[in-house]
Amino acid sequence: MRAGKMRHKIEIRAVAVEPNEFGTPVESSQASKILRAEVVQQTTEEFIRAQGALDETLILFRVRNPGGVTTSMRVIYRGDTYGIREIVPIENERGLELRCRKSGGQP
Repeated sequence: MRAGKMRHKIEIRAVAVEPNEFGTPVESSQASKILRAEVVQQTTEEFIRAQGALDETLILFRVRNPGGVTTSMRVIYRGDTYGIREIVPIENERGLELRCRKSGGQP
């Protein structure tokens, strides 16, 4: 992993579900880590399903291993939120590949 390739900044947020004042569960997130990352691959695919057309953006980030990253966390990159689908340790666990997904479209 070369530092020169890590030219993007991402934020990893922990997500918690807490009840609001009416007792309804609401997702809230806290900034946990801000990291330098290499964007390895980014693709967008369109699927047509029963509920309509959906766009799915897949992206792969490489980062140095900060420890404590789980698939329940979210990645913020260029103002967009991505869910972590898979975490793959690389280079004797000194780094991580974060395979993430952002979904959007019309229901």
